Amino acid sequence: MTPAARPLLRSIKEHAVLLFGLLAIMWAIEVVDFLLPMDLDQFGIRPRSGRGLLGILLSPFLHVGFGHLLSNSLPFLLLGGLVMTGGRRQFLLLSLWVTLIGGSGVWLLGGSRTVHLGASLLIFGYLGFLLTRGIARRSITGVILSIGLLIGYGGMLYGVLPGQPGISWLGHLCGFIAGIAGAWLLPDPEES
Repeated sequence: MTPAARPLLRSIKEHAVLLFGLLAIMWAIEVVDFLLPMDLDQFGIRPRSGRGLLGILLSPFLHVGFGHLLSNSLPFLLLGGLVMTGGRRQFLLLSLWVTLIGGSGVWLLGGSRTVHLGASLLIFGYLGFLLTRGIARRSITGVILSIGLLIGYGGMLYGVLPGQPGISWLGHLCGFIAGIAGAWLLPDPEES
């Protein structure tokens, strides 16, 4: 292995540990929720309630069963991995931004007596960020990535519209908007 390839390989390994580590936490929480006589899903975002404020931070780690978590796992890894190409700091800042801003949007606008949870808030935030970042930073590589994402993941955008009962389209929409805002407002990795 060439000396120049070592830092790249180390970076990929560190990124994989972070991404798979976060996903492992989500799976561990779902296993605990399944095995123990407690309903962890109650700790999701409960709009306009004091108890629901904690859900803003917890909701990306909570899922309504293994099917829900499984459907979020691959997009989380793929889109999160693409965000992480800008560095760990960018990934962590964006993840926190989308969780707080997008989750607050759900908390403010969600229907009463609803609970919103799942990593899809983050996934749609990553998608919004990646679709916008190339334009925001005037990067031809970023614009090409955006076009590729539109081709590959454009169908996901229907998820921001009301439709299927039991799916938090509002979480998708708020995450997506937070991701777009993050593309414009968060610092470039080079600036950090």
